[in-house]
Amino acid sequence: MSMPTGLFEHADESYRPLAERLRPRTLDELIGQKHLMVRGAPLEVARRTRKVQSLILHGPPGTGKTTLARALANTMDADFVAMSATNAGKAELAKVVEQARAARLRGRSTILFLDEIHRWNRTQQDALLPEIESGNITLIGATTENPGFTLVGALRSRARIVEVRALTHEDILELLARAESVEHKRLPLTPEARASIAEQCGGDARMALGMAEAVWMSGPDHDLTPEELNVVAPVARGRHGRNAEALYDLLSALHKAMRGSDVDAALLYTAMLLEGGEDPYAIIRRVQACASEDVGLADPQAMVQADAAWSAMLRLGPAEGRLPLAQAVIYVASAPKSNSAYTALNGAMALARANPTLMPPLHMMNAPTDYQRALGRKQGYAYDHDYARAYSGQQRLPDEFAGLELYTPSAQGYEAKVLAPRVAHWRALRGTPQPLASEPEGGAVDARLAQQAGEKAGQKAEAQGTSPVIPAISMPPGVDCPAQAMRKEDRAARKKEKTAKADAEVKSKGGAKAARTPARSAAQKGGKA
Repeated sequence: MSMPTGLFEHADESYRPLAERLRPRTLDELIGQKHLMVRGAPLEVARRTRKVQSLILHGPPGTGKTTLARALANTMDADFVAMSATNAGKAELAKVVEQARAARLRGRSTILFLDEIHRWNRTQQDALLPEIESGNITLIGATTENPGFTLVGALRSRARIVEVRALTHEDILELLARAESVEHKRLPLTPEARASIAEQCGGDARMALGMAEAVWMSGPDHDLTPEELNVVAPVARGRHGRNAEALYDLLSALHKAMRGSDVDAALLYTAMLLEGGEDPYAIIRRVQACASEDVGLADPQAMVQADAAWSAMLRLGPAEGRLPLAQAVIYVASAPKSNSAYTALNGAMALARANPTLMPPLHMMNAPTDYQRALGRKQGYAYDHDYARAYSGQQRLPDEFAGLELYTPSAQGYEAKVLAPRVAHWRALRGTPQPLASEPEGGAVDARLAQQAGEKAGQKAEAQGTSPVIPAISMPPGVDCPAQAMRKEDRAARKKEKTAKADAEVKSKGGAKAARTPARSAAQKGGKA
């Protein structure tokens, strides 16, 4: 049983589109896809053995997926049935299966070509499985989307995934030469215009042949230049169009270029996305994601730049909004890089998943009711603003993870110069009680700190086998440790403030007394007079 192979099968040859008239009928006539013809590759095996497995052809538009399926059917001398998932469903599949079973009884196999297979839902895809397993049909599916995202796992396991690549520049030039041979006339193009077709079609054979047909139909009296070609056969710029996978490939390339600090590559991929008609706000979203994930705390200004660019784009609109977009891309790509926040959060998430019942210390918990306070919640909580430097030193981590360090500052930019010393300073004081803001020098906390320092020094000396009679803190003579230095600075500042206040009060009282004295003297003189 021979099935119709296409919409134009019974049409007059002269009315068939050029791309249809040039469609290869066998694998030997195929242009491109050389990676599928090497020894052991699917197409080579089919040509050599006249057998083919179920295949999923995955690639961009115009690369020959339908042509491949028909050529395989002709190579195997099998019945070929073409369906499109956009307008066919389970009812149409049932009819094809019934015809395939009848053909099988006559000793003929059936190849079902299902175009746009990713448009079928899970239930429809599952209906193919028993027919493939029984051998009633050999499925050749075609999709422009990633099969890993759009096809069910059971279908992927029963078919080989074959990548159909875009045609190369040389493949397109060979295709144009074949068109001239079939049509028995030369394309009236300059060499530059011919190369322009190969460049503009983006590896799409159907588009290249459509442009060639438009040139012939225009009937020029001279060889067209690239500029004239754009008038005769205009094409939409950009390769990705509505192809989601090509779009995500470009967005991924943009992100990787910014992460790799390649400003020029980042600008190129931004321009390719814009030329392809991509929403500029989808691009700035990726820029902002990179600013956080890959620049992070090495240059926090990158997030500000990306956010400012987004706001400017909203105000200016897509046309002029390209300029702040480019500015943000350049800033993020050239900024120092750090993924420390990204890795720190991932580590924290992994720890949280591994310890779902972990609870914070009681003094860190909320206690809005008497009952909760009776359970010990919030008892002993140290309010940091009551302490010197607004830091109590109280342990905030659960007891099981005391001393945990999830965040590791990078050695890049702002993070290395500013954040790393800050984090190291607070971690050094973590777990050590600090003095209250109003506590005098030499108070109870100071005594405890000195005692703890002495104990630590003794333990260190004992471990080293030396006398424990050593200074409490191993600092050079006359130099305070950071905690002591900060406390002394605070006390000196408070003392200076009190002294200045007292001096001001004395001066104020003295001025008032001096003003009153001349007034009394004048009154006394007047009385005597």
